[in-house]
Amino acid sequence: MPQSKILTRFLIWKYKHISERNFVYILSVFVGLLAGLVTVTLKNITYFIQSLLEGKFIKDYQTTLYFIFPIIGLLLVFLFQKYILKRQISHGITSTLFAISKRNGIIERFKIFASLIAAPITAGFGGSVGLQGPAVSTASAIGSNLSQAFHVDTKTRMLLIGCAAAGAMSSMFKAPIAAIIFAVEIFTLDLAFTSLIPLLLASVSAVIMSYLFQGTDVLLGFELQDKFEIKDIHFYVFLGLMTGIASIYFTKMYFFITQFFKRFSNSVHRLVIGGVAIGMMLYFIPPLYGEGYNLINNLLDGNHIAALGETPFDEHLDNIWVVILLLMGVVIFKAIAMTTTFAAGGVGGIFIPTLFMGSALGNVIAKVINNIGFGFQVSESNFTLIGMTGLMAGVLHAPLTAIFLIAEITGGYELFVPLMIVTAISFAITKYFVPNSIYTSELAKKGQLITHNKDKNVLMMMNLDKIIETNFKKISVDANLGEILKNGVAKSTRNIFPIVNDENEFLGIILLDDIRNIMFETNLYETTMVSDLMHSAPDVIDYDNDSMEQIMKKFRYSGAWNLPVIKDNKYYGFISKSKLLTVYRRKLIEVTH
Repeated sequence: MPQSKILTRFLIWKYKHISERNFVYILSVFVGLLAGLVTVTLKNITYFIQSLLEGKFIKDYQTTLYFIFPIIGLLLVFLFQKYILKRQISHGITSTLFAISKRNGIIERFKIFASLIAAPITAGFGGSVGLQGPAVSTASAIGSNLSQAFHVDTKTRMLLIGCAAAGAMSSMFKAPIAAIIFAVEIFTLDLAFTSLIPLLLASVSAVIMSYLFQGTDVLLGFELQDKFEIKDIHFYVFLGLMTGIASIYFTKMYFFITQFFKRFSNSVHRLVIGGVAIGMMLYFIPPLYGEGYNLINNLLDGNHIAALGETPFDEHLDNIWVVILLLMGVVIFKAIAMTTTFAAGGVGGIFIPTLFMGSALGNVIAKVINNIGFGFQVSESNFTLIGMTGLMAGVLHAPLTAIFLIAEITGGYELFVPLMIVTAISFAITKYFVPNSIYTSELAKKGQLITHNKDKNVLMMMNLDKIIETNFKKISVDANLGEILKNGVAKSTRNIFPIVNDENEFLGIILLDDIRNIMFETNLYETTMVSDLMHSAPDVIDYDNDSMEQIMKKFRYSGAWNLPVIKDNKYYGFISKSKLLTVYRRKLIEVTH
Protein backbone atom coordinates (compact mmCIF):
# COMPACT_ATOMS: atom_id res chain seq x y z
CA MET A 1 0.00 0.00 0.00
CA PRO A 2 1.43 3.43 -0.89
CA GLN A 3 2.81 5.42 2.00
CA SER A 4 0.41 8.33 1.40
CA LYS A 5 -2.63 6.01 1.71
CA ILE A 6 -1.33 4.55 4.97
CA LEU A 7 -0.86 8.03 6.38
CA THR A 8 -4.32 9.09 5.21
CA ARG A 9 -5.92 6.08 6.89
CA PHE A 10 -4.00 6.78 10.08
CA LEU A 11 -5.11 10.42 10.10
CA ILE A 12 -8.75 9.36 9.65
CA TRP A 13 -8.37 6.87 12.51
CA LYS A 14 -6.67 9.52 14.64
CA TYR A 15 -9.49 12.01 14.16
CA LYS A 16 -11.97 9.41 15.36
CA HIS A 17 -10.08 8.00 18.34
CA ILE A 18 -7.47 10.51 19.62
CA SER A 19 -8.15 14.05 20.79
CA GLU A 20 -5.99 16.81 19.39
CA ARG A 21 -4.44 17.51 22.80
CA ASN A 22 -3.49 13.86 23.40
CA PHE A 23 -2.09 13.60 19.89
CA VAL A 24 0.17 16.58 20.57
CA TYR A 25 1.37 14.83 23.74
CA ILE A 26 2.17 11.69 21.74
CA LEU A 27 4.01 13.70 19.09
CA SER A 28 6.01 15.57 21.74
CA VAL A 29 7.20 12.27 23.23
CA PHE A 30 8.11 10.97 19.77
CA VAL A 31 9.95 14.20 18.90
CA GLY A 32 11.79 14.05 22.24
CA LEU A 33 12.93 10.48 21.62
CA LEU A 34 14.14 11.37 18.12
CA ALA A 35 15.90 14.50 19.40
CA GLY A 36 17.67 12.39 22.00
CA LEU A 37 18.67 9.85 19.38
CA VAL A 38 19.96 12.61 17.07
CA THR A 39 22.09 14.11 19.84
CA VAL A 40 23.55 10.74 20.83
CA THR A 41 24.30 9.99 17.17
CA LEU A 42 26.02 13.34 16.68
CA LYS A 43 28.23 12.81 19.72
CA ASN A 44 29.10 9.22 18.87
CA ILE A 45 30.03 9.97 15.26
CA THR A 46 32.25 12.83 16.44
CA TYR A 47 33.94 10.71 19.09
CA PHE A 48 34.43 7.89 16.57
CA ILE A 49 36.22 10.26 14.16
CA GLN A 50 38.37 11.62 16.97
CA SER A 51 39.26 8.11 18.14
CA LEU A 52 40.37 7.20 14.62
CA LEU A 53 42.58 10.28 14.45
CA GLU A 54 44.03 9.48 17.86
CA GLY A 55 44.73 5.86 16.92
CA LYS A 56 48.01 4.06 17.32
CA PHE A 57 49.14 4.61 13.74
CA ILE A 58 49.18 8.39 13.93
CA LYS A 59 49.38 8.94 17.68
CA ASP A 60 53.09 9.74 17.58
CA TYR A 61 52.49 12.38 14.92
CA GLN A 62 49.26 13.76 16.28
CA THR A 63 50.60 17.14 17.40
CA THR A 64 52.17 17.73 14.00
CA LEU A 65 49.01 16.60 12.24
CA TYR A 66 46.96 19.16 14.17
CA PHE A 67 48.04 21.45 11.37
CA ILE A 68 46.52 19.17 8.73
CA PHE A 69 43.40 17.68 10.33
CA PRO A 70 41.24 20.84 10.18
CA ILE A 71 41.95 21.34 6.48
CA ILE A 72 40.96 17.73 5.77
CA GLY A 73 37.75 18.16 7.77
CA LEU A 74 36.83 21.42 6.08
CA LEU A 75 37.58 19.92 2.65
CA LEU A 76 35.29 16.95 3.33
CA VAL A 77 32.49 19.29 4.47
CA PHE A 78 33.04 21.48 1.40
CA LEU A 79 32.79 18.47 -0.94
CA PHE A 80 29.69 17.20 0.89
CA GLN A 81 27.92 20.54 0.54
CA LYS A 82 28.93 21.17 -3.07
CA TYR A 83 28.56 17.75 -4.69
CA ILE A 84 26.16 15.78 -2.49
CA LEU A 85 23.96 18.32 -0.71
CA LYS A 86 24.37 20.96 -3.47
CA ARG A 87 23.58 23.79 -1.05
CA GLN A 88 25.06 25.56 1.94
CA ILE A 89 24.23 24.55 5.51
CA SER A 90 23.25 27.68 7.42
CA HIS A 91 23.75 28.26 11.14
CA GLY A 92 21.42 25.84 12.92
CA ILE A 93 19.63 27.89 15.56
CA THR A 94 19.54 31.06 13.44
CA SER A 95 17.98 29.24 10.49
CA THR A 96 15.46 27.60 12.83
CA LEU A 97 14.48 30.99 14.24
CA PHE A 98 14.06 32.28 10.67
CA ALA A 99 11.83 29.32 9.81
CA ILE A 100 9.66 30.11 12.83
CA SER A 101 9.38 33.82 12.09
CA LYS A 102 9.05 33.84 8.29
CA ARG A 103 8.16 30.31 7.14
CA ASN A 104 5.46 29.29 9.65
CA GLY A 105 7.85 26.74 11.10
CA ILE A 106 8.43 24.98 7.76
CA ILE A 107 12.00 23.59 7.72
CA GLU A 108 13.48 21.93 4.64
CA ARG A 109 13.77 18.15 4.78
CA PHE A 110 17.48 18.09 3.93
CA LYS A 111 18.26 19.72 7.28
CA ILE A 112 17.33 16.46 9.01
CA PHE A 113 20.60 14.88 7.86
CA ALA A 114 22.79 17.79 6.67
CA SER A 115 24.22 18.86 10.05
CA LEU A 116 24.15 15.25 11.25
CA ILE A 117 26.91 14.53 8.72
CA ALA A 118 28.76 17.83 8.40
CA ALA A 119 29.03 18.82 12.09
CA PRO A 120 30.79 15.62 13.32
CA ILE A 121 33.26 15.88 10.43
CA THR A 122 33.98 19.52 11.31
CA ALA A 123 34.40 18.94 15.06
CA GLY A 124 35.97 15.48 14.75
CA PHE A 125 38.76 16.76 12.54
CA GLY A 126 39.57 19.57 14.95
CA GLY A 127 37.21 22.38 13.98
CA SER A 128 36.77 24.47 17.11
CA VAL A 129 32.97 24.25 17.23
CA GLY A 130 30.24 22.63 19.31
CA LEU A 131 27.49 20.13 18.54
CA GLN A 132 24.58 21.73 20.39
CA GLY A 133 23.55 23.98 17.48
CA PRO A 134 23.59 21.13 14.93
CA ALA A 135 21.65 18.92 17.37
CA VAL A 136 18.96 21.59 17.75
CA SER A 137 18.88 22.19 13.98
CA THR A 138 18.49 18.51 13.13
CA ALA A 139 15.91 17.85 15.85
CA SER A 140 13.93 20.96 14.86
CA ALA A 141 13.86 19.80 11.24
CA ILE A 142 12.48 16.46 12.42
CA GLY A 143 9.83 18.21 14.53
CA SER A 144 8.83 20.46 11.64
CA ASN A 145 8.58 17.67 9.07
CA LEU A 146 6.66 15.41 11.44
CA SER A 147 4.16 18.21 12.04
CA GLN A 148 3.78 18.68 8.28
CA ALA A 149 3.26 14.97 7.75
CA PHE A 150 0.48 14.86 10.35
CA HIS A 151 -1.08 18.14 9.18
CA VAL A 152 -1.02 19.94 12.53
CA ASP A 153 -1.66 23.69 12.68
CA THR A 154 1.01 26.38 12.73
CA LYS A 155 0.92 26.91 16.49
CA THR A 156 1.41 23.20 17.18
CA ARG A 157 4.23 23.07 14.62
CA MET A 158 6.02 25.87 16.49
CA LEU A 159 5.52 24.00 19.75
CA LEU A 160 6.96 20.78 18.32
CA ILE A 161 10.02 22.68 17.11
CA GLY A 162 10.42 23.96 20.67
CA CYS A 163 10.01 20.38 21.95
CA ALA A 164 12.76 19.27 19.56
CA ALA A 165 15.10 22.03 20.77
CA ALA A 166 14.39 21.14 24.40
CA GLY A 167 14.98 17.47 23.64
CA ALA A 168 18.34 18.15 22.00
CA MET A 169 19.47 20.27 24.95
CA SER A 170 18.18 17.77 27.50
CA SER A 171 19.96 14.87 25.83
CA MET A 172 23.22 16.76 25.36
CA PHE A 173 23.64 17.84 28.99
CA LYS A 174 21.19 15.54 30.80
CA ALA A 175 19.55 18.69 32.16
CA PRO A 176 15.81 18.48 31.35
CA ILE A 177 14.71 21.55 33.32
CA ALA A 178 17.34 23.81 31.75
CA ALA A 179 16.33 22.37 28.37
CA ILE A 180 12.75 23.60 28.76
CA ILE A 181 13.99 27.05 29.77
CA PHE A 182 16.35 27.03 26.77
CA ALA A 183 13.44 26.37 24.40
CA VAL A 184 11.36 29.12 25.96
CA GLU A 185 14.22 31.64 26.15
CA ILE A 186 15.84 31.11 22.75
CA PHE A 187 12.72 30.33 20.72
CA THR A 188 10.46 32.69 22.73
CA LEU A 189 7.76 30.10 23.28
CA ASP A 190 4.82 30.97 25.49
CA LEU A 191 5.19 29.03 28.73
CA ALA A 192 1.48 28.33 29.18
CA PHE A 193 0.14 25.10 30.64
CA THR A 194 -0.78 23.82 27.18
CA SER A 195 2.83 24.17 26.01
CA LEU A 196 4.52 23.19 29.28
CA ILE A 197 3.30 19.57 29.26
CA PRO A 198 4.60 18.80 25.72
CA LEU A 199 7.92 20.47 26.56
CA LEU A 200 8.21 18.37 29.72
CA LEU A 201 7.37 15.18 27.85
CA ALA A 202 9.88 15.90 25.08
CA SER A 203 12.63 16.88 27.50
CA VAL A 204 12.18 13.79 29.67
CA SER A 205 11.90 11.48 26.65
CA ALA A 206 15.15 12.84 25.23
CA VAL A 207 17.10 12.46 28.47
CA ILE A 208 15.81 8.89 28.83
CA MET A 209 17.07 8.14 25.33
CA SER A 210 20.43 9.59 26.32
CA TYR A 211 20.54 7.42 29.46
CA LEU A 212 19.71 4.31 27.42
CA PHE A 213 22.63 4.80 25.04
CA GLN A 214 25.21 6.55 27.22
CA GLY A 215 24.34 5.63 30.78
CA THR A 216 24.43 8.16 33.57
CA ASP A 217 27.72 9.77 32.53
CA VAL A 218 27.43 13.50 31.91
CA LEU A 219 29.45 15.73 29.61
CA LEU A 220 30.36 18.09 32.43
CA GLY A 221 31.20 16.10 35.54
CA PHE A 222 31.17 18.23 38.69
CA GLU A 223 30.82 17.57 42.37
CA LEU A 224 30.48 20.58 44.64
CA GLN A 225 33.41 20.70 47.05
CA ASP A 226 33.54 24.34 48.13
CA LYS A 227 30.38 26.09 49.25
CA PHE A 228 29.67 29.73 48.48
CA GLU A 229 30.97 32.10 51.14
CA ILE A 230 29.61 35.61 51.51
CA LYS A 231 33.14 37.02 51.93
CA ASP A 232 33.83 36.12 48.28
CA ILE A 233 30.90 38.06 46.89
CA HIS A 234 33.03 40.94 45.57
CA PHE A 235 35.16 38.43 43.63
CA TYR A 236 32.02 37.08 41.98
CA VAL A 237 31.02 40.64 41.07
CA PHE A 238 34.44 40.98 39.44
CA LEU A 239 33.90 37.66 37.64
CA GLY A 240 30.58 38.97 36.33
CA LEU A 241 32.28 42.10 34.98
CA MET A 242 35.01 40.11 33.29
CA THR A 243 32.63 37.59 31.71
CA GLY A 244 30.54 40.51 30.43
CA ILE A 245 33.61 42.03 28.78
CA ALA A 246 34.61 38.62 27.42
CA SER A 247 31.10 38.13 26.01
CA ILE A 248 31.35 41.43 24.14
CA TYR A 249 34.78 40.40 22.84
CA PHE A 250 33.43 37.00 21.76
CA THR A 251 30.49 38.53 19.86
CA LYS A 252 32.47 41.36 18.24
CA MET A 253 35.23 38.98 17.18
CA TYR A 254 32.64 36.66 15.65
CA PHE A 255 31.21 39.40 13.45
CA PHE A 256 34.64 40.86 12.62
CA ILE A 257 36.07 37.56 11.38
CA THR A 258 32.85 36.69 9.56
CA GLN A 259 33.00 39.99 7.66
CA PHE A 260 36.72 39.53 6.98
CA PHE A 261 36.20 36.17 5.30
CA LYS A 262 33.36 37.57 3.17
CA ARG A 263 36.06 39.48 1.27
CA PHE A 264 37.09 36.19 -0.30
CA SER A 265 34.46 35.35 -2.91
CA ASN A 266 36.05 31.98 -3.68
CA SER A 267 34.99 29.35 -1.13
CA VAL A 268 38.18 27.35 -1.77
CA HIS A 269 40.28 30.35 -0.76
CA ARG A 270 38.25 30.69 2.44
CA LEU A 271 38.74 27.01 3.15
CA VAL A 272 42.52 27.07 2.69
CA ILE A 273 43.09 30.31 4.61
CA GLY A 274 40.77 29.24 7.42
CA GLY A 275 42.16 25.72 7.59
CA VAL A 276 45.77 26.91 7.83
CA ALA A 277 44.85 29.50 10.48
CA ILE A 278 43.03 26.90 12.59
CA GLY A 279 45.90 24.44 12.21
CA MET A 280 48.40 27.00 13.47
CA MET A 281 46.24 27.84 16.48
CA LEU A 282 45.80 24.15 17.33
CA TYR A 283 49.54 23.50 17.07
CA PHE A 284 50.33 26.10 19.73
CA ILE A 285 47.11 25.71 21.77
CA PRO A 286 45.96 22.06 21.46
CA PRO A 287 42.94 22.47 23.81
CA LEU A 288 41.22 24.42 21.01
CA TYR A 289 40.81 21.11 19.16
CA GLY A 290 37.17 20.13 18.67
CA GLU A 291 34.53 20.83 21.30
CA GLY A 292 36.96 20.98 24.22
CA TYR A 293 35.17 19.07 26.97
CA ASN A 294 38.49 17.66 28.19
CA LEU A 295 39.68 21.14 29.13
CA ILE A 296 36.44 21.97 30.95
CA ASN A 297 36.34 18.73 32.94
CA ASN A 298 40.03 18.82 33.81
CA LEU A 299 39.75 22.41 35.04
CA LEU A 300 36.71 21.43 37.12
CA ASP A 301 38.85 18.62 38.60
CA GLY A 302 41.66 21.07 39.33
CA ASN A 303 44.08 19.52 36.84
CA HIS A 304 45.29 22.36 34.65
CA ILE A 305 48.25 20.34 33.30
CA ALA A 306 45.92 17.74 31.77
CA ALA A 307 43.61 20.54 30.61
CA LEU A 308 46.34 22.21 28.57
CA GLY A 309 47.65 18.94 27.11
CA GLU A 310 50.94 18.84 25.22
CA THR A 311 52.10 22.32 24.23
CA PRO A 312 55.43 23.79 23.05
CA PHE A 313 55.68 25.31 26.55
CA ASP A 314 55.45 22.10 28.63
CA GLU A 315 58.79 22.59 30.37
CA HIS A 316 57.55 25.85 31.89
CA LEU A 317 54.25 24.58 33.30
CA ASP A 318 55.64 24.41 36.83
CA ASN A 319 55.35 28.23 36.82
CA ILE A 320 51.72 29.09 37.62
CA TRP A 321 51.92 32.37 35.72
CA VAL A 322 52.87 30.50 32.53
CA VAL A 323 49.79 28.35 33.09
CA ILE A 324 47.69 31.48 33.56
CA LEU A 325 49.06 33.01 30.36
CA LEU A 326 48.39 29.80 28.40
CA LEU A 327 44.82 29.62 29.74
CA MET A 328 44.37 33.29 28.85
CA GLY A 329 45.52 32.39 25.33
CA VAL A 330 42.80 29.73 25.30
CA VAL A 331 40.24 32.39 26.26
CA ILE A 332 41.38 34.84 23.61
CA PHE A 333 41.81 32.39 20.74
CA LYS A 334 38.71 30.25 21.29
CA ALA A 335 36.44 32.87 19.73
CA ILE A 336 38.90 33.32 16.86
CA ALA A 337 39.28 29.57 16.22
CA MET A 338 35.53 28.97 16.39
CA THR A 339 34.58 31.79 14.02
CA THR A 340 37.39 30.92 11.61
CA THR A 341 36.02 27.37 11.46
CA PHE A 342 32.57 28.72 10.53
CA ALA A 343 33.91 31.26 8.06
CA ALA A 344 36.05 28.62 6.33
CA GLY A 345 32.98 26.49 5.69
CA GLY A 346 32.71 24.35 8.81
CA VAL A 347 29.41 23.39 10.43
CA GLY A 348 28.83 23.51 14.18
CA GLY A 349 27.44 25.48 17.08
CA ILE A 350 28.53 28.28 19.42
CA PHE A 351 26.86 27.05 22.60
CA ILE A 352 29.63 24.73 23.77
CA PRO A 353 32.47 27.09 22.75
CA THR A 354 30.95 29.66 25.13
CA LEU A 355 31.12 27.09 27.94
CA PHE A 356 34.72 26.33 26.99
CA MET A 357 35.76 29.97 26.98
CA GLY A 358 33.86 30.74 30.19
CA SER A 359 35.43 27.85 32.08
CA ALA A 360 38.95 28.93 31.07
CA LEU A 361 38.25 32.56 31.98
CA GLY A 362 36.75 31.66 35.35
CA ASN A 363 39.75 29.46 36.14
CA VAL A 364 42.19 32.20 35.11
CA ILE A 365 40.50 34.76 37.37
CA ALA A 366 40.52 32.35 40.32
CA LYS A 367 44.21 31.54 39.77
CA VAL A 368 45.11 35.22 39.60
CA ILE A 369 43.20 35.95 42.83
CA ASN A 370 44.86 33.01 44.60
CA ASN A 371 48.40 33.77 43.42
CA ILE A 372 48.55 37.55 43.35
CA GLY A 373 50.08 37.60 46.83
CA PHE A 374 47.39 39.28 48.94
CA GLY A 375 46.42 36.13 50.81
CA PHE A 376 43.04 35.67 49.10
CA GLN A 377 41.76 32.17 48.43
CA VAL A 378 38.75 31.32 46.25
CA SER A 379 37.45 28.04 44.82
CA GLU A 380 38.95 27.49 41.38
CA SER A 381 36.37 24.82 40.52
CA ASN A 382 33.47 27.09 41.45
CA PHE A 383 34.90 29.99 39.44
CA THR A 384 35.47 27.64 36.51
CA LEU A 385 31.85 26.52 36.66
CA ILE A 386 30.33 29.95 37.19
CA GLY A 387 32.52 31.46 34.48
CA MET A 388 30.61 29.29 32.03
CA THR A 389 27.38 30.83 33.29
CA GLY A 390 28.63 34.34 32.66
CA LEU A 391 29.65 33.61 29.06
CA MET A 392 26.41 31.79 28.32
CA ALA A 393 24.33 34.65 29.66
CA GLY A 394 26.33 37.25 27.76
CA VAL A 395 27.04 35.61 24.41
CA LEU A 396 23.76 33.72 24.01
CA HIS A 397 21.56 36.29 25.79
CA ALA A 398 20.10 33.39 27.75
CA PRO A 399 20.56 34.19 31.45
CA LEU A 400 17.90 31.80 32.79
CA THR A 401 19.23 28.92 30.70
CA ALA A 402 22.71 29.65 32.03
CA ILE A 403 21.61 29.64 35.68
CA PHE A 404 19.50 26.49 35.54
CA LEU A 405 21.92 24.51 33.36
CA ILE A 406 24.81 25.00 35.76
CA ALA A 407 22.53 24.53 38.77
CA GLU A 408 21.40 21.16 37.36
CA ILE A 409 24.97 20.13 36.58
CA THR A 410 26.02 20.78 40.19
CA GLY A 411 23.16 18.62 41.43
CA GLY A 412 21.90 21.34 43.74
CA TYR A 413 21.47 25.02 44.29
CA GLU A 414 24.28 25.80 46.74
CA LEU A 415 25.85 28.13 44.17
CA PHE A 416 22.58 29.81 43.19
CA VAL A 417 23.53 33.20 44.65
CA PRO A 418 26.87 33.57 42.80
CA LEU A 419 25.25 32.14 39.67
CA MET A 420 22.63 34.87 39.75
CA ILE A 421 25.17 37.62 40.51
CA VAL A 422 27.53 36.69 37.67
CA THR A 423 24.72 36.04 35.19
CA ALA A 424 22.91 39.30 35.89
CA ILE A 425 26.06 41.43 35.61
CA SER A 426 27.37 39.69 32.49
CA PHE A 427 24.01 39.80 30.72
CA ALA A 428 23.38 43.47 31.60
CA ILE A 429 26.81 44.58 30.37
CA THR A 430 26.62 42.59 27.13
CA LYS A 431 23.02 43.59 26.41
CA TYR A 432 23.96 47.26 26.71
CA PHE A 433 26.77 47.06 24.14
CA VAL A 434 25.45 44.18 22.00
CA PRO A 435 21.61 44.35 21.86
CA ASN A 436 21.22 41.00 20.07
CA SER A 437 22.98 37.67 20.34
CA ILE A 438 24.94 35.96 17.59
CA TYR A 439 21.86 33.82 16.94
CA THR A 440 19.53 36.78 16.46
CA SER A 441 21.63 39.71 15.26
CA GLU A 442 21.10 39.25 11.50
CA LEU A 443 17.40 38.47 11.96
CA ALA A 444 16.94 41.57 14.14
CA LYS A 445 18.53 43.79 11.47
CA LYS A 446 16.03 42.51 8.92
CA GLY A 447 13.08 42.80 11.29
CA GLN A 448 12.67 39.00 11.32
CA LEU A 449 13.35 38.29 14.98
CA ILE A 450 10.56 36.57 16.85
CA THR A 451 9.91 37.93 20.37
CA HIS A 452 7.39 37.51 23.17
CA ASN A 453 5.36 40.36 21.64
CA LYS A 454 2.45 38.55 19.94
CA ASP A 455 1.51 41.48 17.70
CA LYS A 456 5.03 41.78 16.32
CA ASN A 457 5.29 38.03 15.85
CA VAL A 458 2.05 37.87 13.88
CA LEU A 459 3.17 40.73 11.64
CA MET A 460 6.52 39.05 11.09
CA MET A 461 4.93 35.73 10.12
CA MET A 462 2.74 37.32 7.47
CA ASN A 463 3.74 36.65 3.86
CA LEU A 464 4.12 39.93 1.98
CA ASP A 465 3.54 38.32 -1.43
CA LYS A 466 0.09 37.15 -0.34
CA ILE A 467 -0.94 40.72 0.49
CA ILE A 468 0.33 42.54 -2.58
CA GLU A 469 -2.26 43.08 -5.32
CA THR A 470 -1.05 43.47 -8.89
CA ASN A 471 -4.32 43.98 -10.81
CA PHE A 472 -3.94 47.78 -10.97
CA LYS A 473 -3.79 49.26 -14.47
CA LYS A 474 -0.48 50.99 -15.08
CA ILE A 475 -0.47 54.28 -16.98
CA SER A 476 2.51 55.56 -18.94
CA VAL A 477 3.85 58.93 -17.90
CA ASP A 478 3.61 60.01 -21.58
CA ALA A 479 -0.11 59.25 -21.85
CA ASN A 480 -2.87 61.87 -22.20
CA LEU A 481 -6.31 62.07 -20.57
CA GLY A 482 -7.96 60.13 -23.37
CA GLU A 483 -5.53 57.25 -22.97
CA ILE A 484 -6.06 57.26 -19.19
CA LEU A 485 -9.80 56.78 -19.74
CA LYS A 486 -9.40 54.20 -22.51
CA ASN A 487 -6.58 52.07 -21.07
CA GLY A 488 -7.14 52.68 -17.38
CA VAL A 489 -10.60 53.68 -16.20
CA ALA A 490 -12.51 51.64 -18.78
CA LYS A 491 -10.55 48.45 -18.02
CA SER A 492 -10.22 48.67 -14.26
CA THR A 493 -12.44 48.36 -11.21
CA ARG A 494 -9.91 50.30 -9.17
CA ASN A 495 -9.94 54.01 -8.40
CA ILE A 496 -6.16 54.41 -8.31
CA PHE A 497 -3.68 54.17 -11.17
CA PRO A 498 0.13 53.84 -10.86
CA ILE A 499 2.20 56.02 -13.20
CA VAL A 500 5.38 54.45 -14.62
CA ASN A 501 7.98 55.20 -17.30
CA ASP A 502 9.32 52.87 -19.99
CA GLU A 503 11.62 51.17 -17.44
CA ASN A 504 8.62 50.45 -15.17
CA GLU A 505 9.94 52.84 -12.53
CA PHE A 506 7.22 54.17 -10.25
CA LEU A 507 6.69 57.94 -10.64
CA GLY A 508 3.41 58.69 -8.90
CA ILE A 509 -0.34 58.02 -8.89
CA ILE A 510 -3.57 59.35 -10.32
CA LEU A 511 -6.83 58.85 -8.44
CA LEU A 512 -10.22 58.57 -10.11
CA ASP A 513 -11.23 61.65 -8.08
CA ASP A 514 -8.41 63.59 -9.80
CA ILE A 515 -10.08 63.24 -13.20
CA ARG A 516 -13.75 62.85 -12.28
CA ASN A 517 -14.60 66.51 -13.05
CA ILE A 518 -12.94 66.50 -16.48
CA MET A 519 -13.37 62.94 -17.70
CA PHE A 520 -16.30 63.84 -19.97
CA GLU A 521 -14.71 66.97 -21.46
CA THR A 522 -13.54 65.50 -24.75
CA ASN A 523 -11.75 68.68 -25.75
CA LEU A 524 -9.20 67.98 -23.00
CA TYR A 525 -8.45 64.39 -24.03
CA GLU A 526 -5.48 65.29 -26.23
CA THR A 527 -4.14 68.35 -24.40
CA THR A 528 -4.25 67.21 -20.79
CA MET A 529 -1.29 64.97 -20.00
CA VAL A 530 -0.58 62.49 -17.20
CA SER A 531 2.22 64.74 -15.96
CA ASP A 532 -0.40 67.48 -15.37
CA LEU A 533 -2.56 65.24 -13.22
CA MET A 534 -0.32 62.83 -11.33
CA HIS A 535 0.98 63.39 -7.81
CA SER A 536 3.09 61.58 -5.23
CA ALA A 537 1.73 58.65 -3.25
CA PRO A 538 1.21 59.28 0.50
CA ASP A 539 4.07 56.81 1.09
CA VAL A 540 5.88 54.00 -0.71
CA ILE A 541 6.56 50.45 0.50
CA ASP A 542 10.02 49.02 -0.19
CA TYR A 543 9.56 45.29 -0.84
CA ASP A 544 13.19 44.43 -0.04
CA ASN A 545 13.66 46.51 3.10
CA ASP A 546 10.35 47.27 4.82
CA SER A 547 9.22 44.83 7.50
CA MET A 548 5.52 44.18 8.03
CA GLU A 549 5.66 46.29 11.17
CA GLN A 550 7.09 49.21 9.16
CA ILE A 551 4.38 48.74 6.53
CA MET A 552 1.70 48.92 9.20
CA LYS A 553 3.27 52.12 10.53
CA LYS A 554 3.27 53.66 7.05
CA PHE A 555 -0.45 53.05 6.75
CA ARG A 556 -1.08 54.51 10.18
CA TYR A 557 0.96 57.67 9.66
CA SER A 558 -0.06 58.32 6.03
CA GLY A 559 -3.77 57.66 6.54
CA ALA A 560 -3.82 55.98 3.11
CA TRP A 561 -5.97 53.00 2.12
CA ASN A 562 -3.63 51.88 -0.67
CA LEU A 563 0.15 52.18 -0.89
CA PRO A 564 2.37 51.27 -3.87
CA VAL A 565 5.10 48.62 -3.54
CA ILE A 566 8.53 49.06 -5.10
CA LYS A 567 10.70 45.99 -5.77
CA ASP A 568 14.23 46.37 -7.16
CA ASN A 569 13.39 50.04 -7.80
CA LYS A 570 10.53 49.01 -10.10
CA TYR A 571 6.77 49.25 -9.63
CA TYR A 572 5.45 45.92 -8.27
CA GLY A 573 1.87 46.40 -7.04
CA PHE A 574 -0.23 47.84 -4.22
CA ILE A 575 -1.11 46.86 -0.68
CA SER A 576 -4.55 47.79 0.56
CA LYS A 577 -5.13 48.52 4.22
CA SER A 578 -8.26 46.40 4.33
CA LYS A 579 -6.52 43.30 2.96
CA LEU A 580 -3.55 43.85 5.29
CA LEU A 581 -5.82 43.93 8.34
CA THR A 582 -7.81 40.92 7.12
CA VAL A 583 -4.68 38.80 6.68
CA TYR A 584 -3.40 40.03 10.06
CA ARG A 585 -6.58 38.89 11.82
CA ARG A 586 -6.44 35.48 10.17
CA LYS A 587 -2.81 34.98 11.13
CA LEU A 588 -3.50 36.12 14.69
CA ILE A 589 -6.24 33.50 15.03
CA GLU A 590 -3.98 30.85 13.47
CA VAL A 591 -1.08 31.53 15.83
CA THR A 592 -2.92 32.14 19.10
CA HIS A 593 -5.77 29.63 19.03
